[in-house]
Amino acid sequence: MPFRDVLLQHGTPVALTDYAYLPTAVAGAVVVFLIKLSEESWSRLFTALDAAVIGFWAITGVNKTLAVGSGWLPAVLLGTVTAVGGGALRDVVLGRVPAVFGGNGLYATATATATVAVAVAGVTVICVYLGVPGIGVGLGVALALAFRLTAVRFGWNLPNSPDWQPRSKVAATQRRRTDPADRNGKEEQSHPRKEPS
Repeated sequence: MPFRDVLLQHGTPVALTDYAYLPTAVAGAVVVFLIKLSEESWSRLFTALDAAVIGFWAITGVNKTLAVGSGWLPAVLLGTVTAVGGGALRDVVLGRVPAVFGGNGLYATATATATVAVAVAGVTVICVYLGVPGIGVGLGVALALAFRLTAVRFGWNLPNSPDWQPRSKVAATQRRRTDPADRNGKEEQSHPRKEPS
């Protein structure tokens, strides 16, 4: 993840130097385009795959951070940022609230993405310090899968406040501008429809 590499200040971001990144992304897109899955099957598959990917990215972030000589705390933090950043960026590009902030039901669990990523990063750091990094990889991915699938299975939800509203006038004005219901209501008031005669 370029953001992680920039924070580490250790050479050019890997995504710009490793030519495997782009072909891998294109191959993944082609596979998804060619395989026909029902929405229900895709939801189940996505939940498991996304959990495993969170684990792998957290592990990658930890290992990369430890490899440049940083300590355990930066490793846990950058492991978490690596795991969460890609999904958040994906959601922003798709015009959705980032899932890590509760943007969809798959992430709205007590073991939200950041929590899973922190747990996986912590386990990976411990295993690296114990001299068994290979076990850290397997344990980290298993932990991500277990947390995520259990949370989805039992419907664990993060606490939230449905009554939350922006407090500042600027935020409230921006919200009204972007809310389609408010926009439609104002348009109808400013341009009342004429009744047919």
